[in-house]
Amino acid sequence: MHADNWAQKAKKKGYRSRAVFKLEEILKKTKIINYSNVLDLGSSPGGWSEYIIKKYPTSKVYAIDIIDMEPIDGVTFFKDSIENLYNLEEILKLKGCFKLVISDIAPNLSGISAVDSENILNLNMLTVKIANDFLDSSGSMIMKTFQNSNLKTLRKNMELSFKLVQTYKPAASKKQSGEIYLYGVK
Repeated sequence: MHADNWAQKAKKKGYRSRAVFKLEEILKKTKIINYSNVLDLGSSPGGWSEYIIKKYPTSKVYAIDIIDMEPIDGVTFFKDSIENLYNLEEILKLKGCFKLVISDIAPNLSGISAVDSENILNLNMLTVKIANDFLDSSGSMIMKTFQNSNLKTLRKNMELSFKLVQTYKPAASKKQSGEIYLYGVK
C-alpha cells in the first residue's frame, strides 16, 4: 500500500494519522495483551493513544508531548517535554504500574547526520530510561528509532534491562524512511 493510501485509510477509519497502522502491526506481531495503563511519549497528534482507546476502551492512557493534542476521551494529556515527566505528579504516582510504554517521538532533524544521530540516540536512551522506571515487572515498550550508526548501541542498552528486544519495520512506514521500531519486554 502506498504511503498516501495509508493516510487515506486512516482518515476513512476515523483516525488522526496513518501511524496507527504501524502500531497496530507491531501489536499484532508482538501479541501484547495488557493495555490497562499505557504511557504514550511524544503523542501528538494522538494517533497511537486514539488507537489504543478505540481498540481497548477500558485502557487508561497518559500522553505527553511538547505539541498540543486535540483531546481524546480516556486519554490524560500533558503538554510538556518528556524530560519533565519526572515532575508530573499524576504520572509519578503510577511509577512501576504501566503495562505498555509507546513512543513515536523523533527529534527535529537538522540534516547533519552526526548531530541527528546523536539527538536520536539521546531521545531514545531517555525513552528506555522512562520505560525502565515506569513499566511494571512484565511490561513492554515500543519505540521509534532510526537506522543509523548508534542503533547497535541502543539495542545493547535495551538488552541490559529487557528480556526480549526485537526490531520491526511496519508496512505503513515509508520505504525510503530510515525509521524502525524497537520492541522490548521486561
